[in-house]
Amino acid sequence: MSKKLDYFTESVIREMTRLSEERSAVNLSQGMPDFDPPAELVNAAVKALKDGHNQYPITWGQKSLRDALARKLKAHNSIDADPDKNITVTCGATEAVTAAVLALTDPGDGIVVTDPFYENYVPDAILAGAHLTYVPFKGKELRLDEEALKSAMEKRPKLIMINTPNNPTGRVLDRSELEFIADLSEEFDSIVITDEIYEHITYDSKQHVSLASIGDMFERTVTVSGASKTYSVTGWRVGWAIANEQMSNAFRKIHDYLTIGAPTPLQEALVTGLEFPMKYYRELAEMYDKKRKTMTNMLKECKIDFIQPEGAYYVLANAPEKFSDGEEFARFLLEKAGVAVLPASALYHDKKSGARKIRLAFCKKDETMQEIQRRLRQVDWD
Repeated sequence: MSKKLDYFTESVIREMTRLSEERSAVNLSQGMPDFDPPAELVNAAVKALKDGHNQYPITWGQKSLRDALARKLKAHNSIDADPDKNITVTCGATEAVTAAVLALTDPGDGIVVTDPFYENYVPDAILAGAHLTYVPFKGKELRLDEEALKSAMEKRPKLIMINTPNNPTGRVLDRSELEFIADLSEEFDSIVITDEIYEHITYDSKQHVSLASIGDMFERTVTVSGASKTYSVTGWRVGWAIANEQMSNAFRKIHDYLTIGAPTPLQEALVTGLEFPMKYYRELAEMYDKKRKTMTNMLKECKIDFIQPEGAYYVLANAPEKFSDGEEFARFLLEKAGVAVLPASALYHDKKSGARKIRLAFCKKDETMQEIQRRLRQVDWD
């Protein structure tokens, strides 16, 4: 077996999902909606299948989807991307990040990543043979530690990897933070991979800003997003990466040999989603804001401390004092309440910072949220 496997474990998210199924628990450990996507998308997928879109796609993405993405990027992200030169469609945002890391680094290169992080980033770096430097979110407001970031950048890493809106913290990096990252990447000649998969899910008037829209950052940014979260189709596995022509060409070589291409009929169907009016995105954020409030009210009722999320659809919460750590608390919730959550230490390099934390996903239908509340109320918290 490859020695690389010694440096990371099986996904804790997938492990908790498996345990959830074994115990018939409500699964809040994985960011997977339990409700259907818009009917228009499902109908478009059926039509694409019936219309014969069932063979290999163009490796870097169906022309119809790339054209729709170019229009969407200009309207929503202030990014002017050429659909033929700058846009690559992938098997989900996860593959986009993996392909970008493999295409843009050599063994021994440095990568800077935030702490905590989305769990796939670390294995990506290990598979590429790169070494990692972690930059923490700091204080109650969980802002990036700018001194730590500057110190990390002085080592001239090849890449910085950021995720905004952030999983698991719920932070939405503001323009000043992004401008600081932009200045450092230019000063130390680094490329930024920015994972924006939750771009349309923000709260409390927070605005998502794409790093590639700031100054000349399009030339040194790989912007990653996808359909999973915006259209509630996590199983469709269609994502995309936006980059300048040189990086896109490198990226496409890796992508071709990783997966050949994303599912052809689902690419065709997503053109329908990308043409939804602005009202759709407003209502998406409003729907998740209601679910956020429902979840945080449950936590307050149980006297569980939490971090108020500004975006995405997760809450980071702290284990009550009676539990030794987040893992013990997660086991308690699984066994006593039939609710599966993620022990968040798996997403921290600094295990002390993440030791007492759990992550709960609230991308669930109202009936599921009511069932969670019922189960939590039956627990003896004393």
